[in-house]
Amino acid sequence: MFPNGVGEYVDLMQDLIPGMKDGTVRTAIDTGCGVASWGGDLLDRGILTVSLAPRDNHEAQVQFALERGIPAVLGVISTQRLPFPSNSFDMAHCSRCLIPWTEFGGIYLMEIHRILRPGGFWVLSGPPVNYEHRWRGWNTTIEDQRSDYEKLQELLTSMCFKLYNKKDDIAVWQKAKDNSCYEKLARESYPPQCDDSIEPDSGWYTPLRACFVVPDPKYKKSGLTYMPKWPERLHATPERVTTVHGSSTSTFSHDNGKWKKRIQHYKKLLPELGTDKVRNVMDMTTVYGAFAAALINDPLWVMNVVSSYGPNTLPVVYDRGLIGTFHDWCEAFSTYPRTYDLLHLDGLFTAESHRCEMKYVLLEMDRILRPGGHAIIRESTYFVDAIATIAKGMRWVCRKENTEYGVDKEKILICQKKLWHSSNNGSR
Repeated sequence: MFPNGVGEYVDLMQDLIPGMKDGTVRTAIDTGCGVASWGGDLLDRGILTVSLAPRDNHEAQVQFALERGIPAVLGVISTQRLPFPSNSFDMAHCSRCLIPWTEFGGIYLMEIHRILRPGGFWVLSGPPVNYEHRWRGWNTTIEDQRSDYEKLQELLTSMCFKLYNKKDDIAVWQKAKDNSCYEKLARESYPPQCDDSIEPDSGWYTPLRACFVVPDPKYKKSGLTYMPKWPERLHATPERVTTVHGSSTSTFSHDNGKWKKRIQHYKKLLPELGTDKVRNVMDMTTVYGAFAAALINDPLWVMNVVSSYGPNTLPVVYDRGLIGTFHDWCEAFSTYPRTYDLLHLDGLFTAESHRCEMKYVLLEMDRILRPGGHAIIRESTYFVDAIATIAKGMRWVCRKENTEYGVDKEKILICQKKLWHSSNNGSR
């Protein structure tokens, strides 16, 4: 896809989008990511990318990406919304990703519109961009490619995207920075604007709809134009924290301070944390992403998981310049086996044991975790012994530790998954 290397490709993209250089653009999503070379290159430039690909005829693309230490999840834009809130990503990218953007009424592009924040960029390279010079290599006619490009441009315009920049095989569109464009659209125009019957931030088993979500105008500071630049963005209180029941600037600040202390304690208990031995990390029960924020200067990345049944704090995570996903831990996570170096959970069984059987959650953790990888399990004393018993049956090695506060009602289990082989005598 990148004949002269991905570095030169991203250099050209940065020329087209200057905000990629100064901290304006921090989060990105790559649809049809291949082995995530684009996301890997952006990591070195301070842009955190969720690379998204299905398990299709290309086989284990996402597994290759995670083996390289690049954030990636299994997923496809098909009939359900992606597991992200609205107005999350600063940039979305498709390079020959074979998604039929103008088919089915443009419903897939409507989903990209939903998850892009106001002022965000959509980047397309490959067909039909630059069709005037490339059509011969695409097994089609120049008339067909011209028609495809015009349909795409018409669809984007109808959703208030504007062509921001274009050069060679790369075209960049920008989502409207505010709602003035949407207000000018005719009511009978197509595609229609969504009504309020489905929550814009709902991204868990929510069907795609043939309409596009107009951003809520009262959250003006969530637009890319008004967001603090990275890294200031990490510690600024996001405007959308007020949408979470019981949350405020003070609770956000308190959570940050609490996790700074906890991470210092974790590093004493697990010296590998913060070194190059730990790269792919998952926080299975995040709130505002403070666990990840406290680790921001370490050579790792964190996938922040917000419960689909709990308060929706994922918009706050993205507004901080971090990445994450919705998930229900009564189900399997959308990744390949043995793809994470460290799993962290805080009170998951206390919160979810009435819905999810403990042993199945731990078996899923065992599937995700690499041999030699660690789990930091922070739980009430009531659950710790039961967890340790199940972990022993999975051939994990665990030790019980006190929390940083040394209270009896809560303990920490530091566990390591060992590499072992089944007996030659067969299963028992």
